[in-house]
Formats: sequence, C-alpha cells, structure tokens
Amino acid sequence: MQRRHILAGLALAATATLALAGCATGAGDSGSDEPAAGDEYGLIEAGTLTICSDIPYAPFEFEGGDNGTGYTGFDIDLLDAIAKKLDLKLSVQDVGFEALQSGTTLASGTCDIGASAMTITDERKANIDFSDPYYESLQSLLVRTDSGIESIDDLEGKNVGVQQGTTGEAYANENASGAEIVQYPSDGELWPAMQSGLIDAILQDQPVNIEHEKADSAYKIVEEYETGESYGFAFAKGEKDELLEAVNGALKELQDSGDYQTIYDTYFAAK
Repeated sequence: MQRRHILAGLALAATATLALAGCATGAGDSGSDEPAAGDEYGLIEAGTLTICSDIPYAPFEFEGGDNGTGYTGFDIDLLDAIAKKLDLKLSVQDVGFEALQSGTTLASGTCDIGASAMTITDERKANIDFSDPYYESLQSLLVRTDSGIESIDDLEGKNVGVQQGTTGEAYANENASGAEIVQYPSDGELWPAMQSGLIDAILQDQPVNIEHEKADSAYKIVEEYETGESYGFAFAKGEKDELLEAVNGALKELQDSGDYQTIYDTYFAAK
C-alpha cells in the first residue's frame, strides 16, 4: 500500500514537472518566434552567409585575414562587408572552380553564394543567377623575363597554362594560335607549374598575374587583353531571389558610401 502511495506521488511530481517545463517552453517559444537573422533568404545555415570559392586566387581570395573564416582577399572582404549589412556572419568553403562555375556546387546546396572572381557570361547565366557586377577585369599573359615571348603571337609551339573553365582558357583557345593549351584546376597549380618550367606562359586574369609579377621579378606580364569582363557573385538558378536582391542592395550601399572603394584600394590601388 505504501509503495502505491510513493508511485502515485512520483507520478504527480512528474506531471507537475512536465507542466512547468511546458510553461517554460512556451515562454521561450514566444522569443523564438522571432525569425533567425537571414531566415527570409533561405540560407544554408540560419544567421550565416556561406560562400564557396576556389582558393587560392590572390588577390581575390587566399588564406589569412582576421574575419574569422580563415580566408581574406577582395571577394572575401567585400562579402564580409555585405554580410554585416545583412546582419549575418560569414563562412567560407574552398571548392573547385569548374563545379562552381557550372552551377553544380550551387545547385547541390553546398553554399549560398559563389564568390571566385567569376566572369558573368551568357553561358554561365544558363545555369547560374548573377549579382550586379562588382569588378571589371582584363586578361593577361605572364611569361619568364628571359623567355623571348613578347606577345600572344609568340606562343606557337609553347605550353600555355590556363585555369579550367575560365574565360582565360576560352581566350587562349581562340587566340593563342599553335600553342599547346594546358589546363589546371586552379592558380594554386598553375603558378608552381610555371615556376618549375612545365609551362611557358600563363594566360589568366590580370590582377592574379600581377601578384605573381610582384612576387618574383623573374616573371613579367607582356600583354593585357580587353575582354569586357565583369565579375559577379553567383547564386543557384532561380532559388535565391530574395538573397540576390539583398546582396545587390548591400553592394550598392557600399559603393555609395565609399566603403567599396576602401576595400578596392586595399588590393588594387597603385603602390
């Protein structure tokens, strides 16, 4: 009989505890009814802007910095400023450029935005939505100073390194007559191949080749090519309209306020 009283008492205590927990949860829920930052954008992780980038590709993206992601560069710093405008944290994932520019990585839901010095092209727009342009670029030809190569017309029989899936590769295929076009996944493989003598030239974005020219006086840019290129941030096709609009708005605010120019000058101002 005493055992039954004890069990009944425990049951009542448990019921009371659950009721109190329910009240506490209800009180907490009233606060959690507030949407997490960025919920309206359909982010991979609430409160965080997750970007995918092919790293390294200095000065646009490379390891370092103090923003908490482990990476820095023009693209990263600009998106960090945009994220702050949207009250979001920034997260960066290193991915291959080919899958990124084809739209595969974005369609898989790996990240919210692709940011990798990506030129806006009609071909890419078939699979990707782009932000407003945020950078105008040239292509360029980097060679050894003692190579005797002075222009793209001197590349016949030479090995010319390009990054796979880029506009630099397309330009080389169209204009480097007689050259052997050698594809690499990223500049992280292109530059060592150049230094070890596996290729005779690199044809790619001017700012990246400028970084190599600065780093080693044994190399120089001999030509630059006006290709009318503009970079844009990339989004999964038809899936991130609200985020795309918000990023464009924040980008314009940064341009109007002069903050964009400050970031730009950090990486591209004449030194």
